[in-house]
Amino acid sequence: MSSILVIDDKDSMRKMVSQTLAEEGYLVDTAKNGSDGIDKAKEKPFDLVITDMKMAEMDGLQVLSNIKQLNNETAVIIMTGYGTIETAVSAMKMGAYDFLTKPFDSDHMLVLVDKALKSQRIVAENEVLREELDYRLGMGEIIGENEKIVEVLKLVHKVAVSDTSVLLQGESGTGKELFARAIHNLSPRKKGPIIAINCAAIPRDLLENELFGSERGAFTGSVARKIGKFEISDGGTIFLDEIGDMDISLQAKLLRVLQEKTIERLGGNRSTKIDTRVIAATNNDLKELITQKKFREDLFYRLSVFPIVIPPLRDRLSDISALADHFIQRYCRDMSKKRKSLSKDALELMEKYHWPGNVRELENTIERAIILCESKKIKPEHMAIRLRSNNDIQLREGAGLKEIGSHAQGRAERAAIIRVLKQVRGNKRRCSKILKIDYTTLFDKIKKYSIDAKR
Repeated sequence: MSSILVIDDKDSMRKMVSQTLAEEGYLVDTAKNGSDGIDKAKEKPFDLVITDMKMAEMDGLQVLSNIKQLNNETAVIIMTGYGTIETAVSAMKMGAYDFLTKPFDSDHMLVLVDKALKSQRIVAENEVLREELDYRLGMGEIIGENEKIVEVLKLVHKVAVSDTSVLLQGESGTGKELFARAIHNLSPRKKGPIIAINCAAIPRDLLENELFGSERGAFTGSVARKIGKFEISDGGTIFLDEIGDMDISLQAKLLRVLQEKTIERLGGNRSTKIDTRVIAATNNDLKELITQKKFREDLFYRLSVFPIVIPPLRDRLSDISALADHFIQRYCRDMSKKRKSLSKDALELMEKYHWPGNVRELENTIERAIILCESKKIKPEHMAIRLRSNNDIQLREGAGLKEIGSHAQGRAERAAIIRVLKQVRGNKRRCSKILKIDYTTLFDKIKKYSIDAKR
């Protein structure tokens, strides 16, 4: 039931209003003056405040202002005499829901109270819906309910509201750019631009020009001033993908930009102030690159104020069904095909595969399947992954060394777990101690590799 606070310095009016409301089932508190009412509103929230306009010490307008500062969603109704209607109108401009002109009958007051409370509930519901919409828009196409991805999304939400530099770490294909765009879209900079640049795809000299710009005549072929990505993203965010591949000499210039918040175009002698948030991403081990003198340690600490590690798809296999369904809907729509779904066998195959290419590989797999599938159900034969004996998954054709190494590691881990489980007759706790991993990790790997621990 809704809670209402009645504030009036006249005992008779205060008692009449509070008794009428209580008889209707509302939870009613009273205050004999404005100060007393504000103190009670500080102790607990009220859905509605009904206050008299003319009171000693603190009048209705002051009460309204204080109540709105405490909780802007609290509805306020002003009780006023005939001669102060203009003041009541001013109160409505300050945020009051409505006013009651004395004398008023109880029925009229109850109707107004009911409307005010309904309006207050609608405002609260709209705020919740707006927050949910902002969250969904901010998250973009990030899909998943696995606990690991949920933890990442919590970190994204926490860091988004600040201007802190973020370093996104994760394997290729995990969707680092999606997370970067989510941070931008959830931040106060969301109305500004987000500019993405792949540091690995552009040669060193061209990358410097792309990032910082150049003046006319700065180098051969430079016939006009070029505005760099840092200037273009002023007021917004710049996303530096594959930062680990940036040339070491260019890293020094980037560090200076991060420290001084200014850039200097190639061939120029004038510094330009910038207000750009930096989000970087890498699939490399930057600490290892530091030991190899390929990445500056001072730049690493400047970029990794708030590191976020995005888990590979093989560590969030429970999200495969939702991800696959998302891509099925997208490509059926793009290719103007009727709605399709995964067969049970296809889903089981996908949940056993180790996905070295992560979400990007899953998306490509679904796109290929939609092209090949003519029926309503997508089957294993529509996919470029195949089962071998012992539920092991064959590598896709054209796999690289990194993928081959990951695959070999998985096979070795599976064989070791089976061997030790046999030794300890299925005792998983003893098995985890022998393998020097915690019990939860062992349990996850048993599930991942489809090992029958009882056997």
